[in-house]
Amino acid sequence: MASPIEQLAHNFSFSAFSRAEDLKRRIWFTVFILIIYRLGTYIPLPSINPAVVSEFTRSHAGGLFGVLDMFSGGAIGRMTVFSLNIMPYISASIIVQLLTSMSPQLAALKKEGEPGRRKINQYTRYGTVALALMQGYGIAVGLERMMGHSGCAVLDPGMFFRFTTMTSLTGGTLFIMWLGEQISSRGLGNGSSIIIYSGIVANLPSALFNTFAMGKQGAISIMGLVGLLVMVVSVIAFIVFMEKANRRVPIQYPKRQAVINMPAQQQGSHLPLKLNNSGVIPPIFASSILLLPMTIAGFGSVDPDSVLGKISRILSHGSPTYMVLFCSAIVFFSFFYTAIMFNSKDTADNLKKSGSYIPGIRPGAATMDYLDMLLTKLTTVGALYLCFICVLPEVILSQVSLPFYFGGTSLLIVVNVSIDTVAQFQSHMIAQQYEGLFRKSRTRGLV
Repeated sequence: MASPIEQLAHNFSFSAFSRAEDLKRRIWFTVFILIIYRLGTYIPLPSINPAVVSEFTRSHAGGLFGVLDMFSGGAIGRMTVFSLNIMPYISASIIVQLLTSMSPQLAALKKEGEPGRRKINQYTRYGTVALALMQGYGIAVGLERMMGHSGCAVLDPGMFFRFTTMTSLTGGTLFIMWLGEQISSRGLGNGSSIIIYSGIVANLPSALFNTFAMGKQGAISIMGLVGLLVMVVSVIAFIVFMEKANRRVPIQYPKRQAVINMPAQQQGSHLPLKLNNSGVIPPIFASSILLLPMTIAGFGSVDPDSVLGKISRILSHGSPTYMVLFCSAIVFFSFFYTAIMFNSKDTADNLKKSGSYIPGIRPGAATMDYLDMLLTKLTTVGALYLCFICVLPEVILSQVSLPFYFGGTSLLIVVNVSIDTVAQFQSHMIAQQYEGLFRKSRTRGLV
């Protein structure tokens, strides 16, 4: 039998949505922020030769540059102030979380509640500024070395150009970070994920058009296009199935005694443990870590025999070394993020304090060990699933030179963010319907 929440979720109506004023405000606010973000992806950096940049974009669309352009929503292909996107903030978050797990001082800050969280967020912002300045300088130097048929990509190279590029890119990243925070607090969905999601989705129409144009020109056969469609649909269906999969751990807790001298009955529930508890975070973190050192190498690899050229060639997108490092980073961040999000010791202690227990498992340390064992198994399967989804489709696409927007990482981000946003939408609708029921009950009580 469906729960009341599930019944409400299946009985949504447009009239109920029309009465959800707070939800509509959140949706319109999110749309407004995303419009501002998309406009910012078209503001070019100063002293840039657009013809050379466009030529470089076309010639490097299938490598590292294409991956960077995908995550930036096309901003880096146009060399705009939003070229770095939110990746420096994500990289800084990774570094701060790693330091939190290793530093007792930062770990103590994390346990202080809201004040400690604000302090850690402040450190993350400082790290974002530092990383953005470093990457901005690397891009500025790379642009000065970028040559095309119409000359250099920079109209007026020099220290002033490097300074303006660094400050413009850093300011753009901080502004995007602020936009993401506004979406998280006043909009709908997770701000950082929504921004990356919007960048990918915004370029999907052009990617589809280019793919069908390749088919019309004969670069891809009709069977190839059909195979691509089948692969994309199959990957989406598989992602949805795996993201909804969870292990339900049975929980028994005592029911309150209703009649004196009658024994208290046991009531059952369950603790849901998701198969992929870390969501889309591991692929984004792994991509961010690999793209951080490659930003400089990708722009500066003018001479194939130089050190930067060799690094760019070895770690090129689709190469075996890149895939191995990418999978290793996904596995690491899957276990790391799951350990941060789910504390088995605290869960076992809370169950023990409330008098609840897992059938067949003793409360306390035995429950903690049992939950750790389950999480290890689930996270292992989830990490392998993420590696399969993120690597196999992109290996296939790299062989046929199709856009990265049909790759596993982009599809995983789009599907995951869509699922999370729809879940938040449903929770707001359910809350609105409950508020309506409470108002009706109070009105009837007054009559």
